[in-house]
Amino acid sequence: MYLKIKDEVIEGLPKDADITEICFEGSEIVVYVKNKDFFINHDAPVRELVSKLKKRIAIRPDASITKDMEEVEKIIREIVPKEAEIDEITFEPAFSRLTIEAKKPGLVIGKNGETLKKIKKETLWAPVVKRAPAIKSDVVKTIRRIIFKESEFRKKFLNKLGEKIHSTEKKEIEWIRVGFLGSAREVGRSCILLQTPESNVLLDCGIKPTGDEFPYINAPEVDISKIDAIVLSHAHLDHCGFIPYLYKYGYDGPLYSTAPTRDLFVLLSMDYIDISQREGLKSPYSKKDIENAVKHSIILDYDEVSDITPDMRITFQNAGHILGSSQVHVHLGEGLHNFVYTGDFNFERSRLFEPTFTKFQRVETLLMESTYGCSSEECIQPRRDEAEEKLKKLIMETLNNGGKVLIPSFAVGRAQEVMCILADMEEMKYPVYLEGMLWDATAIHTTYPEYLNRNLQRKILHEKDNPFTNPMFKRVGSAQERKEVIESTQPCVVIATSGMLVGGPAIEYLKAFAEDPRNMIIFVGYQAEGTLGRKIQKGWKEIPIVGENGKRTALPIKMRVETIEGLSGHSDRNQLINYVYRLSDKPRKILINHGEESRSIDLAKTLHKLLKVETVVPKNLEIIRLK
Repeated sequence: MYLKIKDEVIEGLPKDADITEICFEGSEIVVYVKNKDFFINHDAPVRELVSKLKKRIAIRPDASITKDMEEVEKIIREIVPKEAEIDEITFEPAFSRLTIEAKKPGLVIGKNGETLKKIKKETLWAPVVKRAPAIKSDVVKTIRRIIFKESEFRKKFLNKLGEKIHSTEKKEIEWIRVGFLGSAREVGRSCILLQTPESNVLLDCGIKPTGDEFPYINAPEVDISKIDAIVLSHAHLDHCGFIPYLYKYGYDGPLYSTAPTRDLFVLLSMDYIDISQREGLKSPYSKKDIENAVKHSIILDYDEVSDITPDMRITFQNAGHILGSSQVHVHLGEGLHNFVYTGDFNFERSRLFEPTFTKFQRVETLLMESTYGCSSEECIQPRRDEAEEKLKKLIMETLNNGGKVLIPSFAVGRAQEVMCILADMEEMKYPVYLEGMLWDATAIHTTYPEYLNRNLQRKILHEKDNPFTNPMFKRVGSAQERKEVIESTQPCVVIATSGMLVGGPAIEYLKAFAEDPRNMIIFVGYQAEGTLGRKIQKGWKEIPIVGENGKRTALPIKMRVETIEGLSGHSDRNQLINYVYRLSDKPRKILINHGEESRSIDLAKTLHKLLKVETVVPKNLEIIRLK
């Protein structure tokens, strides 16, 4: 099949293109040419060929015609106006590609793309333009270093993968089934196995919020070496925290995600290892395994269609949950079945994101979350503006009374939402401290403004209005700096991980603030059953804590305890139901996961009654045949 595709490419391009190599990069076809004019002006024939083959095609220069890298950098800096403020130029020789990072990328591209076209003509490299982030991220820098360093490996890996995807003629699919290795009737360790006779694909692979329960990858139907692909919906540990383990124990296939999801996955996985080491626990994998996952990563944008196996094609769509979060649309066979996995989603416009995408042309089976699926009041969120006003009021009351506010927060999403709220408070004259990981997560948000809602994009692009660079926010980057914040008599706000108080620096602030009634702890996110956060939220007056001597002791909770409902990255019950109603195509079957058992069952019963469709609440290790 792939040889046939290559023959069709050769036949479809001009004879004088001087093709030296045709290879795959995953599902994309890449053609390397020696003809300089064709490399610079190839749009028309390539458009025609793409329309015929229904596949993405990229034209790149053969390495023999590219100019010397040092010379190329000089040429680019001469062509591009200084006002563009080029930050960095990096090269990937194996792909004949270079990346230009600039604070004003529009000036690098130029009017109607003229400047970029001139760069191609003068350098004979394939240029990619990216916006330089407002805040530098060590994680993003590390990831790019790995990607560029491993470009030779990645070229071979992607080509081998592409040949595998296109190695066979399309066959009729005899059956489709989905297995639950985690997240069924529980929150955490999301891990879904989607199978056909030809393919085995994992949708997410995470850990429990408590960090000590993993997916059932020892189930009889799971063979790590035979998994064809991992598709990651978003970068929360309960969805991504076990992926490096698979690379450690034999998986060597692709990891599909959006770019911000990959970067945040690395940040959180690295932090998980660090926390495990600090608490004397053994992590199930090492930093080398995380790097291996990065080497095998394949980045897709929203709306970008990509074949991942001979009979599965995926498209990511916005989930509105956290940066880069995606619903995964899986098209199986030639129009046989359409499966949508929502991951975690928010069907409401927030300060950070647009609401969840609903315009799927076909949905036979929907697998959706049910975090707030119950019919009781606790699953109905107040209006977001009301929640914001309550948060502001509580914070100012505490600060004006000389107290300190601790906000345990997920590093990704919730912290940045709270930052946007605080940045809008004119009366806020006190410092807001962010622990190091939150700072890096925020930096990644400024790296990918295109994944944020339109209003926030505008603020970031106009640097004066960027909420994330507001001077009220102070980075806490060391134990000494944390000690200074704790010992200071100045009122302040501290936003720190972890959001459920299962580890991280938030515990240290809790120990320091808990016994002063002037202080306050504000929960702004979901607290899973069994976590320290849930115990405090329930009203425990003393909680078990590990003291400085390593012995367990009781910590009195005298600080004020408050919970802000309405800022969740998850849809509440009404939004969950409304989301299904708003889908462009009515699902034939709805599977419910990612919720406490009673909530999942409650939502399933309601959807069945309202929509007259089959609803199923599977158990872990259960397999459901879809076709």
